[in-house]
Amino acid sequence: MSLLDELYKEIILRHYKSPHNYGPLETANVRVMGDNPSCGDQIELQVETDGEHIANLRFRGQGCAISQASASLMTDLVKGKTWAEALELKSKFKSMIVDGTPPVPELGDLAALSGVHKLAARVKCATLAWNALEQAAHQAGAVSRAPNA
Repeated sequence: MSLLDELYKEIILRHYKSPHNYGPLETANVRVMGDNPSCGDQIELQVETDGEHIANLRFRGQGCAISQASASLMTDLVKGKTWAEALELKSKFKSMIVDGTPPVPELGDLAALSGVHKLAARVKCATLAWNALEQAAHQAGAVSRAPNA
């Protein structure tokens, strides 16, 4: 295993064992549920938004290391962003995971999940939180304002 692979594995395991932004968000005004029946992954995404910005977000759920690490990394990345910015990041992440495009710097540590595109059964695990984020954007009424949503 290469040094980069080891680093990526370490990032995924760290976010799985000690996820960031995990737990309830009492001030959330948007809540969405997502699940991956083929793997058993589940997530509840809770977002505090003014309709344009993601002021805060947290998640709760259970599942494999990939789904939970992806949720943890995603919440770190999009907190404080506008919905348009968050959905642009979602597009870049999905391109990396689904199409195998090289990770872009804007995705930061999410590059650790870049190898998932080689594991078709794990693509849904990695994108679960991002699909929930897109649902939350719809619920917040932000999709019509966001490019490439």
